[in-house]
Amino acid sequence: MTRMTTLTQGLWTQNPALVQLLGLCPLLAVSNTIATATGLAIATLAVLVGANLSISLIRAWVPDTIRLPAFILVIAALTTCAERLVQAYDYNLYESLGIFLPLIVTNCLILGRADALARRTPPWASLLDGIGQGLGFGLALIALGALRELAGSVVLLAILPPGAFIGLGILVAAHRLIHRRLVRPQDPASLPSTETKRVRTTGDVT
Repeated sequence: MTRMTTLTQGLWTQNPALVQLLGLCPLLAVSNTIATATGLAIATLAVLVGANLSISLIRAWVPDTIRLPAFILVIAALTTCAERLVQAYDYNLYESLGIFLPLIVTNCLILGRADALARRTPPWASLLDGIGQGLGFGLALIALGALRELAGSVVLLAILPPGAFIGLGILVAAHRLIHRRLVRPQDPASLPSTETKRVRTTGDVT
């Protein structure tokens, strides 16, 4: 896998929110406005990148018997740092995100990437994977926030909890439709025929 593929697959082909359907709890809960969605997206990206890089760097010293507790400890430390930074520099955002900011530590996307990839790959690959997966999750979160906020000015349902499920369904359907069009196989009629034509012969062919 090339470095560019490692970076870009999280944005589209392996998007955590729209393809893998990971981290749906915060995705649905704080996507009622663009501001809260952007804040959580940046915090999640920072924790994911930091966790991937840190775990890749210490992977040789962490035995398999304690790897999950060790990974959770690293993620919890990074989440606490992110929480304190948001609290210090944007208290209104901190209040808006509420419990979902410290709950980044339980996001299955972050622990999943740590256990499935970061502990097996060198730091540069883990770093690129964290950036790609974090950006993919963040962009989906911001897109859902924008969709709900814009639609909410017309339809109140959009900013209510059911609107989160409806909006996510629209984004997932749109992603799949676009992806199928992008990878749609070439029209068979435009391909050269590989069928062997039978030639009729008459007379003596000896």
